[in-house]
Amino acid sequence: MTKIRSMLMDQSIGEEPERRGDERSEAPRSGGSSPIERAAPPDPEVPARHARRRFTTAYKLEILRKADACSRHGELGALLRKEGLYSSHLITWRQQRERGLTPKKRGRKAVPVDPRLKKLEQENRRLTTRLQKAEALLDFQKKVAALLQIPLKPMPSDEDA
Repeated sequence: MTKIRSMLMDQSIGEEPERRGDERSEAPRSGGSSPIERAAPPDPEVPARHARRRFTTAYKLEILRKADACSRHGELGALLRKEGLYSSHLITWRQQRERGLTPKKRGRKAVPVDPRLKKLEQENRRLTTRLQKAEALLDFQKKVAALLQIPLKPMPSDEDA
Protein backbone atom coordinates (compact mmCIF):
# COMPACT_ATOMS: atom_id res chain seq x y z
CA MET A 1 0.00 0.00 0.00
CA THR A 2 2.81 2.38 0.84
CA LYS A 3 4.42 1.61 -2.48
CA ILE A 4 1.26 2.67 -4.35
CA ARG A 5 0.97 5.86 -2.29
CA SER A 6 4.56 6.78 -3.01
CA MET A 7 3.96 6.22 -6.72
CA LEU A 8 0.89 8.45 -6.62
CA MET A 9 2.77 11.16 -4.74
CA ASP A 10 5.64 11.09 -7.25
CA GLN A 11 3.26 11.71 -10.15
CA SER A 12 2.31 15.27 -10.81
CA ILE A 13 -1.25 16.19 -11.68
CA GLY A 14 -2.14 15.84 -15.37
CA GLU A 15 0.78 13.61 -16.35
CA GLU A 16 0.39 10.20 -17.91
CA PRO A 17 0.59 7.52 -15.19
CA GLU A 18 3.58 5.24 -15.39
CA ARG A 19 2.76 2.00 -17.21
CA ARG A 20 3.76 -1.45 -16.12
CA GLY A 21 5.01 -4.14 -18.44
CA ASP A 22 1.73 -6.04 -18.55
CA GLU A 23 -0.50 -3.07 -19.52
CA ARG A 24 -1.77 -3.13 -23.06
CA SER A 25 -1.26 0.30 -24.63
CA GLU A 26 0.30 3.63 -24.10
CA ALA A 27 -1.19 6.86 -25.33
CA PRO A 28 1.84 8.06 -27.33
CA ARG A 29 2.18 4.76 -29.17
CA SER A 30 -1.50 4.11 -29.82
CA GLY A 31 -2.27 7.63 -31.00
CA GLY A 32 -4.41 8.44 -27.96
CA SER A 33 -4.31 11.90 -26.49
CA SER A 34 -2.84 12.77 -23.16
CA PRO A 35 -5.14 14.40 -20.59
CA ILE A 36 -3.38 17.74 -21.04
CA GLU A 37 -3.59 17.99 -24.83
CA ARG A 38 -7.33 17.76 -25.37
CA ALA A 39 -8.52 19.27 -28.63
CA ALA A 40 -11.39 21.71 -28.43
CA PRO A 41 -14.62 20.24 -29.77
CA PRO A 42 -15.63 21.48 -33.20
CA ASP A 43 -17.96 24.45 -33.34
CA PRO A 44 -21.51 23.10 -33.82
CA GLU A 45 -22.73 26.42 -35.20
CA VAL A 46 -23.62 26.09 -38.87
CA PRO A 47 -24.04 29.18 -41.03
CA ALA A 48 -27.62 29.78 -42.12
CA ARG A 49 -26.62 30.03 -45.75
CA HIS A 50 -23.37 29.03 -47.38
CA ALA A 51 -21.36 31.53 -49.39
CA ARG A 52 -22.26 31.51 -53.04
CA ARG A 53 -19.54 30.48 -55.45
CA ARG A 54 -18.32 33.11 -57.87
CA PHE A 55 -16.61 32.19 -61.10
CA THR A 56 -14.30 34.54 -62.96
CA THR A 57 -14.73 35.18 -66.64
CA ALA A 58 -11.39 33.54 -67.40
CA TYR A 59 -12.45 30.40 -65.51
CA LYS A 60 -15.78 30.25 -67.35
CA LEU A 61 -14.09 30.56 -70.73
CA GLU A 62 -11.51 27.91 -69.82
CA ILE A 63 -14.20 25.43 -68.74
CA LEU A 64 -16.22 26.14 -71.89
CA ARG A 65 -13.10 25.51 -73.99
CA LYS A 66 -12.50 22.20 -72.20
CA ALA A 67 -16.18 21.24 -72.50
CA ASP A 68 -16.18 21.96 -76.23
CA ALA A 69 -13.08 19.77 -76.60
CA CYS A 70 -14.85 16.77 -75.02
CA SER A 71 -15.73 14.40 -77.86
CA ARG A 72 -15.98 10.92 -76.34
CA HIS A 73 -18.87 9.58 -74.30
CA GLY A 74 -18.56 10.47 -70.59
CA GLU A 75 -15.77 13.03 -70.90
CA LEU A 76 -18.06 15.97 -70.28
CA GLY A 77 -19.56 14.37 -67.17
CA ALA A 78 -16.08 13.59 -65.85
CA LEU A 79 -15.03 17.21 -66.40
CA LEU A 80 -18.10 18.50 -64.57
CA ARG A 81 -17.55 16.12 -61.64
CA LYS A 82 -13.88 17.04 -61.45
CA GLU A 83 -14.65 20.76 -61.35
CA GLY A 84 -17.72 20.41 -59.12
CA LEU A 85 -20.06 22.02 -61.67
CA TYR A 86 -23.54 21.35 -63.00
CA SER A 87 -24.66 21.12 -66.61
CA SER A 88 -26.79 24.22 -66.01
CA HIS A 89 -23.55 26.17 -65.46
CA LEU A 90 -22.44 25.26 -68.99
CA ILE A 91 -25.80 26.26 -70.46
CA THR A 92 -25.74 29.64 -68.74
CA TRP A 93 -22.09 30.29 -69.57
CA ARG A 94 -22.62 29.39 -73.23
CA GLN A 95 -25.48 31.90 -73.41
CA GLN A 96 -23.25 34.51 -71.79
CA ARG A 97 -20.48 33.73 -74.27
CA GLU A 98 -22.87 34.30 -77.20
CA ARG A 99 -23.80 37.70 -75.77
CA GLY A 100 -20.15 38.59 -75.24
CA LEU A 101 -18.73 37.19 -72.02
CA THR A 102 -16.38 39.90 -70.81
CA PRO A 103 -15.07 40.71 -67.34
CA LYS A 104 -17.31 43.10 -65.42
CA LYS A 105 -15.88 46.35 -64.22
CA ARG A 106 -16.20 46.84 -60.50
CA GLY A 107 -17.16 50.05 -58.77
CA ARG A 108 -19.38 52.92 -59.71
CA LYS A 109 -20.46 53.44 -63.26
CA ALA A 110 -18.76 56.28 -65.09
CA VAL A 111 -21.12 59.19 -65.61
CA PRO A 112 -20.91 60.51 -69.17
CA VAL A 113 -19.93 64.18 -69.12
CA ASP A 114 -21.50 66.55 -71.62
CA PRO A 115 -18.70 68.46 -73.42
CA ARG A 116 -20.70 71.71 -73.21
CA LEU A 117 -21.02 71.31 -69.43
CA LYS A 118 -17.28 70.69 -69.13
CA LYS A 119 -16.54 73.82 -71.17
CA LEU A 120 -18.91 75.91 -69.04
CA GLU A 121 -17.31 74.66 -65.83
CA GLN A 122 -13.85 75.63 -67.11
CA GLU A 123 -15.16 79.07 -68.07
CA ASN A 124 -16.72 79.46 -64.62
CA ARG A 125 -13.42 78.61 -62.89
CA ARG A 126 -11.51 81.03 -65.11
CA LEU A 127 -13.94 83.87 -64.43
CA THR A 128 -13.97 83.16 -60.69
CA THR A 129 -10.18 83.49 -60.48
CA ARG A 130 -10.31 86.74 -62.50
CA LEU A 131 -12.96 88.10 -60.13
CA GLN A 132 -10.85 87.23 -57.08
CA LYS A 133 -7.85 89.05 -58.58
CA ALA A 134 -9.96 92.11 -59.42
CA GLU A 135 -11.42 92.22 -55.87
CA ALA A 136 -7.92 91.99 -54.39
CA LEU A 137 -6.80 94.87 -56.62
CA LEU A 138 -9.77 97.02 -55.57
CA ASP A 139 -9.08 96.32 -51.88
CA PHE A 140 -5.46 97.35 -52.42
CA GLN A 141 -6.53 100.59 -54.16
CA LYS A 142 -8.90 101.42 -51.28
CA LYS A 143 -6.16 100.90 -48.70
CA VAL A 144 -3.70 103.09 -50.64
CA ALA A 145 -6.33 105.82 -51.00
CA ALA A 146 -7.04 105.67 -47.26
CA LEU A 147 -3.32 105.94 -46.43
CA LEU A 148 -2.80 108.88 -48.79
CA GLN A 149 -6.11 110.41 -47.70
CA ILE A 150 -7.45 110.65 -51.22
CA PRO A 151 -11.23 110.68 -51.39
CA LEU A 152 -12.71 108.06 -53.72
CA LYS A 153 -15.84 108.52 -55.77
CA PRO A 154 -18.53 106.02 -54.85
CA MET A 155 -19.05 103.52 -57.63
CA PRO A 156 -22.53 102.54 -58.70
CA SER A 157 -23.15 98.93 -57.69
CA ASP A 158 -24.82 96.28 -59.78
CA GLU A 159 -27.52 95.75 -57.13
CA ASP A 160 -28.81 99.34 -57.47
CA ALA A 161 -29.74 98.87 -61.09
